[in-house]
Amino acid sequence: MKEKTLHPVSGFLVIALIAICVAGGIYGAAYDYAIVPVILFVLAGVLCTSITVVQPNKSVVVTFFGKYVGTIVNSGLFAVIPFSIRKTVSLRVRNFNSVKLKVNDVEGNPIEIAAVIVFKVVNSAKALFDVDKYMAFVEIQSETALRHVASRYPYDNFNESGMSLRANSDEIAKELAAELQERLSLSGVEVIEARLTHLAYSTEIASTMLQRQQASAILSARQIIVEGAVGMVDMAIRQLKESGVVELDEERKAAMINNLMVAIVSERGASPVINAGSLY
Repeated sequence: MKEKTLHPVSGFLVIALIAICVAGGIYGAAYDYAIVPVILFVLAGVLCTSITVVQPNKSVVVTFFGKYVGTIVNSGLFAVIPFSIRKTVSLRVRNFNSVKLKVNDVEGNPIEIAAVIVFKVVNSAKALFDVDKYMAFVEIQSETALRHVASRYPYDNFNESGMSLRANSDEIAKELAAELQERLSLSGVEVIEARLTHLAYSTEIASTMLQRQQASAILSARQIIVEGAVGMVDMAIRQLKESGVVELDEERKAAMINNLMVAIVSERGASPVINAGSLY
């Protein structure tokens, strides 16, 4: 369905014509004219059916005996074809907040996900004639697209490679908006924005996945600590060697590395031990 912009006659001119017809009918009835008042009153009644008011940021779709005439997109008082059917479509920006959907991600883990869709109607003819109820169409297609996008990615990527729903929310939102636009273009709707509003593991696996996340975080932290400790030990031994404060053989160097690694990596504070004797 291709939308046609209708340029109707100003409603004020038609109202003035209706007033003239009514005044002429009253004048004719006062002077006992039989046919003229009837014709004028009937004409005034027919013209009254053509008056329509278009509110700001709304459009009116006009049909006449089953034929699409056009769409009034400007606000104001207008006159269209008498006895035509006019349906109003809102062009204002709307929000659709989906319910929490239970979906399996790409790894098969059940998750809960929800999104908010910001959209508006840009083609009133498509919204009325190409789909049954465009608001219901938007709701169903939005939930379908959300399920499809959520099933293509994992909730969280523990390998730190590739996209995930939790770490790449902006990219997921853009992909969701693009897929929604493709689905909703049939109904004359433009998707302005799509954002995830809820993302969590389902209750049956939430505790297990939380333990996995905690273990992964501990391992990552340990890796950073060990890497830093190795660098500090290497720097300490190199500076001792360059300054010539002490000469360390391989055995003493191994003992120092062991003590420094334990002191740095240990979660508890190290207790110093003073050795007054020889290492041997």
